[in-house]
Amino acid sequence: MTNDLKIFCKNTQEYIDIDGGDTLQQIYETIEKRIPFKPICALVNNKLEALNYPVFGPKMVEYIEPVSPQGIRVYIHSLCMILYKAIVDLFPGKRLRIEHSISGGFYCTIKHDEKLLTPENIERLKARMQEIIDQDIKFVRRERLTTDVVEMFRKQGLNDKVRLLESSSDLYTVFYKLDNVIDSYYEPLAPSTGYIKVFNLEPYKDGMLLLGPDKDNPELPRKSYPMEKMFKAFTRYVKFNDIVGLDDVGTLNKGIDSGWAPDIINVAEALHEKMFSRIADDITERYHNGGARVVLIAGPSSSGKTTSSKRLAIQLLTNYIVPRVISLDNYFVDRAHTPSDERGEYDYESLYALDLELFNHDLKALIAGEEVKMPTYNFHTGEREYRGDTLQLKDNNILLMEGIHGLNPELTKEIPEEMKYRVYVSALTTLSIDDHNWVSTSDNRLLRRIVRDYKYRSVDARSSIARWPSVRRGEEKWIFPYQENADAMLNSSLLFELAVIKEQAETVLRQVPTNVPEFAEASRLLRFLRYFKSISDNTIPSTSLIREFLGGSSFRE
Repeated sequence: MTNDLKIFCKNTQEYIDIDGGDTLQQIYETIEKRIPFKPICALVNNKLEALNYPVFGPKMVEYIEPVSPQGIRVYIHSLCMILYKAIVDLFPGKRLRIEHSISGGFYCTIKHDEKLLTPENIERLKARMQEIIDQDIKFVRRERLTTDVVEMFRKQGLNDKVRLLESSSDLYTVFYKLDNVIDSYYEPLAPSTGYIKVFNLEPYKDGMLLLGPDKDNPELPRKSYPMEKMFKAFTRYVKFNDIVGLDDVGTLNKGIDSGWAPDIINVAEALHEKMFSRIADDITERYHNGGARVVLIAGPSSSGKTTSSKRLAIQLLTNYIVPRVISLDNYFVDRAHTPSDERGEYDYESLYALDLELFNHDLKALIAGEEVKMPTYNFHTGEREYRGDTLQLKDNNILLMEGIHGLNPELTKEIPEEMKYRVYVSALTTLSIDDHNWVSTSDNRLLRRIVRDYKYRSVDARSSIARWPSVRRGEEKWIFPYQENADAMLNSSLLFELAVIKEQAETVLRQVPTNVPEFAEASRLLRFLRYFKSISDNTIPSTSLIREFLGGSSFRE
């Protein structure tokens, strides 16, 4: 029976008659000639849904193409379930673990049986994945009582998901069925495996790399590229997680419920302190061997560069080296000469927003022991000023600089390599939601930024979310290509931090109105945070790096 129902399709800017209960896929099929792409999912009232979502009332619908950021996440999670089914089909009983993103793809292992992933077996898995795709099997979305889903996962040997759901307070749980396997993801999946046409699976270290489509040429899979230093940084933390028995959020939640949060915090903070100490010792050794007069600290947004710089400075002081700090902001060119971005606005993130010639001139003079007149950039007038500030390095001094371009060779091209020590700071999250759902380092940093912007800059979550794609584009252009230049990788993430950030982040995210595009991202992040039990921020020491975002840091600007 036809109901008097209409949805508004944002793609075609028109109202469309529907029958109550029609799925988004069925609605799309009535208008597909008017949409220039085949969607993989859709926004319903600015909330991401799978195409099998049934519509029973008036809605605003926007169909999403696979190459969009939201479409890519749906594509990758669907690809992960295809890989999981291939593992079950070829190697039943083996435990697939998708660790983290690296080298353009997602690093996967067979837990406790890494030797299984020979090049020949990886090729077999790839072939089986292609067969599953060619069969165009439906991803069937189901929703059941959480207690029932726990038992289903237990029978399938997914104990990581059992732990997660047993720590959940949700009455019902959504899961997906793909032929003979079930799995769960915190985002929708594609309608069927036939949507996932482009991928690659190749050997990588002790595991394999799962690669989705290339963002610039979606008809081809991404090409992997070496990230040796980043992989070692991830591996060290994964090993640490294994040793302390905290592989996933379910285990963390159980630890919180059991009163272990103070121990978890103390151990994680001790690991951070050890990292700062080791890097300071390495800098000191080079310093005494005639090098390392300039320490450059770089990293993407909300990676914790400010606190990292200050904690590293303290460790250097314990080694009898006194850091002198230079702010790269003071070397901005006059505003009239600042490069423009793609929107025609001043691009202060560009390397060429800095006066590289003057910067290198001053650095060389300082290293030579000369007294240098230090500039100040007046953000009000947009011009450089000299206010009588001078700097001269003594025998026990070292220059310490924090900025996004620190690893770019062009920044300090006139300074001899042996005089420089580069530190890359990033929140390399290694705590997974479960074996098949990783915690994105980008999501971790975005949540840090949302909390910090609201608390210190009077910026609401909607504005932070709206700005994030531009921030990410700047990182991909000016930071990520140079991260392997680092002498040291400093992982600023903390095992417990999302449990601590949770309450503040949720409060701010809930303020995003439902009638704006940013609601989709706010809704996704809220759904993600539901997995975590809360830890009170009262238990976090004032020296913790996470205090840079939460407030209450003992370090001053």
